[in-house]
Amino acid sequence: MIDESQAGHPPNVKFWQVWRWPLHWQILAGLFGGLLFGVVLVQFGQANPKFSPSVFAAQWVKPFGVLFVNSLKLIAIPLILASLIKGVSDLQDMSRLSSMGGRTIGLYLATTVLAVCIGLVLVNVIGPGRGLPQDVQEKLLGDQAGKDRVEKIAASAEKEQGKGPLQALVDVVPENLVAAASNNGNMLQVIFWAIFFGIAMILVSPEKVAPVKAFFDGLNAVILMMIDLIMLFAPLGVFALMASLIAETSDWRVFSALAWYSLTVVLGLAVILFGVYPALVVTMGNMSYGKFLRGMLPAQLLAFTTSSSAATLPVTVECVEKNLGVDPKVASFVLPIGATVNMDGTSLYQAVAAVFIAQALGIDLSFYQQMTIVVTATLASIGAAAVPGAGMVMLVIVLAAIGVPQSGLALILAVDRVLDMCRTTVNVTGDAAVATIVARAVAKKQVGEKS
Repeated sequence: MIDESQAGHPPNVKFWQVWRWPLHWQILAGLFGGLLFGVVLVQFGQANPKFSPSVFAAQWVKPFGVLFVNSLKLIAIPLILASLIKGVSDLQDMSRLSSMGGRTIGLYLATTVLAVCIGLVLVNVIGPGRGLPQDVQEKLLGDQAGKDRVEKIAASAEKEQGKGPLQALVDVVPENLVAAASNNGNMLQVIFWAIFFGIAMILVSPEKVAPVKAFFDGLNAVILMMIDLIMLFAPLGVFALMASLIAETSDWRVFSALAWYSLTVVLGLAVILFGVYPALVVTMGNMSYGKFLRGMLPAQLLAFTTSSSAATLPVTVECVEKNLGVDPKVASFVLPIGATVNMDGTSLYQAVAAVFIAQALGIDLSFYQQMTIVVTATLASIGAAAVPGAGMVMLVIVLAAIGVPQSGLALILAVDRVLDMCRTTVNVTGDAAVATIVARAVAKKQVGEKS
């Protein structure tokens, strides 16, 4: 289990006792070390034209980061199966399950709609697209690599748009569990199966289901230990991911040209992170926000580096249970669902990006079109996979809903990777905030029932 004194240090791994830093300091060291190393690579490449920083990083540095992320993704599906089945079966009461589920979905939808509205207000007030230089706009729209990427994103979005109105409901129920579990993008299907299985366990007599429950309890404990072992290599993985990101970034002038757009997104995310969530956690979760942020820091830093809620999920679960004291029954139910359907940062980004592109292309959006963004971005964020870049695919659907050309997507591709890191951090924090609130509500209800 992760805690602030020996995070990522399994008690039976003696060789690691010399490394005493808490997990968040280890990850911070890896993050800033990778940043500096990436800058050194870029500077060395500028001084030596024959040396390619991006090629060197891709061949000799990034693989360590990919191995780390793949290790986390490797246990994401087993973690969901074990923790959800254990959590649901531990409730032993269908009324508690329905009450918890209603609160969870209600809070996730409410925060998502609020995030979209915050994004719309900021982008309309700041107007970042109205000041985009014409030469930069032409360069971005005319870049062949950008055009190729837009075409791939549009092709993926076209598959989503071609589905019927009830297809999303059909997609939740897998026809084959093994096939669903083979792809992290099908996480919602795995969640459905796990909840369904857990409900069936509640309905079967305790004597008959005892061996099955013991199996999943043991499996959950083993997976938690696997997380601890993987997190031993978190500093190296974060170092490699950050260094390769810096080395592969080719034109920083584009970042400065899109500064107002980037700042609008970051400002909106900051409003959620330091305005909305504190209000919810303090008033509804009965927890100081300082304690909340300290407890979530390892998961936030990992989310920032990997840009994947799915890859961060194992660490999020441990942080919420150990550092925040959330009941494992609640955490194992709320967090896997949140990693799939709760995308506050993504929905805010989609609202800002859609209006920014319209502004840059000289398209005035009506009030009705902006309300369409609220509905479409909310629904799109729910359906977005918990993997890097999924929000970009959903953005195409938002643009289509308001009549903005999808080619405008090329305007924001250059800065999307960095902003994806920021919005994933908010997504993960939102999952934890809701888990804290739901845990508080469940605890109050149990006290009321006993009295």
